Amino acid sequence: MFGQNRQQLRQMYHDVWHKKQANESLSALESMVAQVISEHPEYHKVFNSDASIEQEYFVEDGQTNPFLHMGLHISLHEQISTDRPAGIRDVYQQLQAKFGNAHDTEHQMMECLTESLWLAQRNNQAPSESAYLAALQQLSEK
Repeated sequence: MFGQNRQQLRQMYHDVWHKKQANESLSALESMVAQVISEHPEYHKVFNSDASIEQEYFVEDGQTNPFLHMGLHISLHEQISTDRPAGIRDVYQQLQAKFGNAHDTEHQMMECLTESLWLAQRNNQAPSESAYLAALQQLSEK
C-alpha cells in the first residue's frame, strides 16, 4: 500500500485524506493514516494540491516535512500496537501518564525515534532497539 517511492507514498496520503473527506470506507491502515492527518490541521492545506507530492522540504530553511512527521506518528502507532521493540507499549503508557495526552506523548517519543534512525543511518547499521528503548525510558525519568 505504501509504495516503493516518495511520490507513491505521498499519493497514498492524498488518496486517504480525499477518501476520508468523501466519507468513503477506509481500511484499518487507511483509518490510522486518516487519524494522524486529522490530528494535524496545520498540514491539511498540503492536500489541497498535488504539488506537495513533488515538494521538497528543507530543514535548513525551517521547513517541516509533513509527510515525514506524520510517518513518524504512524511508525509509533505500529510499534505500540505490536509492542516492538518489546516493552515500548509499557513505556508509552508511562509517558502518556506523564505528558497527559497521546499526541504530545508521541511528539516526545518521535525525538528518540528520529535520533535512533539518524544514528543508524550515520553508522550504516540497523537501529538499536535497546538504545531506543533506553532513550524512551529516560524521558519518563526526567
